[in-house]
Amino acid sequence: MKTQEKRAEVYFNGTLVGFLLKTDNKYFFEYNKDYLRNQANPPISLTLPKREDPYVSDKLFPFFYGLLSEGDNKELQCRLLSIDENDHFTRLIKTAELDTIGGITVREI
Repeated sequence: MKTQEKRAEVYFNGTLVGFLLKTDNKYFFEYNKDYLRNQANPPISLTLPKREDPYVSDKLFPFFYGLLSEGDNKELQCRLLSIDENDHFTRLIKTAELDTIGGITVREI
């Protein structure tokens, strides 16, 4: 059976920070090498300090989950975009590209 992959680029104030990947059963976040090289660039989260090795999780990282809408907004987005309410990665890549709180945006690859 072929593994399903979804990919996204993560930006901080318009600068490419790293890459987010979802496979059938794992999530990965990896910092962009150029972003890592610049010591002035901050980590995107205290829970995701800068490092070369990718982060791996069985569920969407809490930092990215925190970018998602809840309640009525979540229901509305899922209905309008035809997204399963439990598909957090798809919700993230479909809703966090332009209008997010703070400097982080996520763009589907």
